Amino acid sequence: MVGVPGARGALILGHGAGGGVGASDLQAAAEGARSKQLEVVLVEQPYRVAGRRAPAPAAQLDEAWLTAVAWLRERELAEAPLVFGGRSMGARVACRTAAAGGARGVICLAFPLLPPRRASTRKPAASRLAELDAVDVPTLVIQGMRDPFGMPPPGRSREVIPVDGDHSLRSDLTAVREAVARWLGGLAEDWR
Repeated sequence: MVGVPGARGALILGHGAGGGVGASDLQAAAEGARSKQLEVVLVEQPYRVAGRRAPAPAAQLDEAWLTAVAWLRERELAEAPLVFGGRSMGARVACRTAAAGGARGVICLAFPLLPPRRASTRKPAASRLAELDAVDVPTLVIQGMRDPFGMPPPGRSREVIPVDGDHSLRSDLTAVREAVARWLGGLAEDWR
């Protein structure tokens, strides 16, 4: 965690299934948050810490996330307004745990709307839109225009910003940083 003088809240970010907290889009989002005086915490899931490459089941990921949030609440972020976020798998975790963790908002980088189709089946992949629709707080989705996992639609309190690129979001990190900063700046105004 990097200290932000006069922090107005905190953004807690999780990584994708195949990468860690050093992902370039996570770093761009963190920069955007810090520019709006929010603390940033990057959470690495236990399977990555243990050196495993395959993610744990969803319930274990969610439990680990909420345990990390509770630990932060007991220490550095006692009463701070929290925004949950992450890239791909981490975005799904943020969506599923937003209510239980008391998040004031959710940021999804490259939300994997449609899982990849398995070669062994002809059935279309089931959409994960229900995970996004279940979020009851303001939500920002930043999605690559050529993301093979699809483009989520805007929703009730969900803004979707398409940016140049694919699932990695590396093609336009400036757009990622600026979108996060603008959205968080507006969200944090409501915290006063």
